Amino acid sequence: MTLAAHQLSLGLSRGQKTLDRVSIELKPGEILALVGQNGAGKSTLLKALSGELSPQDGEVRLMDRPLPDWPDYLRARLLAVLPQQHNLSFEFLVEDVVALGRYPHQTGRKHDDQLVEQALVLCDLQELRRRTINEVSGGERQRVHLARVLVQIWEAQPEGHRFLLLDEPTTGLDLHHQQALFQSIRTLANRGAGILLVVHDLNLAARHADRVVVLHQGRAVVCGKPNDVLTTETIAQYFELKVSVQPHPLHNCPLIISH
Repeated sequence: MTLAAHQLSLGLSRGQKTLDRVSIELKPGEILALVGQNGAGKSTLLKALSGELSPQDGEVRLMDRPLPDWPDYLRARLLAVLPQQHNLSFEFLVEDVVALGRYPHQTGRKHDDQLVEQALVLCDLQELRRRTINEVSGGERQRVHLARVLVQIWEAQPEGHRFLLLDEPTTGLDLHHQQALFQSIRTLANRGAGILLVVHDLNLAARHADRVVVLHQGRAVVCGKPNDVLTTETIAQYFELKVSVQPHPLHNCPLIISH
């Protein structure tokens, strides 16, 4: 039971479809990285998978059920999204922003507070909890919203598997908090959630993803394990970049070195 796009086509940009018959499948318990050049359709695909955009052709299915058929409150228990930009103008406290992730659930204030506390600790936000969202830096704000979406799908649900869609989640994060982010989403994947990760850094995709999808001109052109996808030939063809690819000295993944 997955989150899947079936032959999605969407929009027109300079005579080309933003998405052109794209089919991908996000499985429970895996991290799937979506890579490609600017304008390849990565963010558009994420928005279609989340229901923010409606495809002109094809469909998105959550747990083998068309995404629009899910009531909003049930879909929110199974599907959380971290976009590139966050529009929150109210002077909410950091801990209150994180608690918004529990809104779709009916598990009681005491239980929700416990989960919010765990998310604050996981995202290194304890010292910022009583600040307003507009008093923290861009990188700190990114961690606040990460904690919010994590707590939204923190626990297994009787309705089905959980999925998390992350659009460039490392934006504004220092190296320490980048590493902490990937540890957090791996922990969530190990607990059964499927993670879709839009990322520009191919080495981050190689290091942390179980599978990689390459989007090129609105099409999903390659999909597979990082060692099979992130090759010198594929990167030259779809990224127009000359690189060397060698085994990582510490991890079982490719290491990509640009020329």
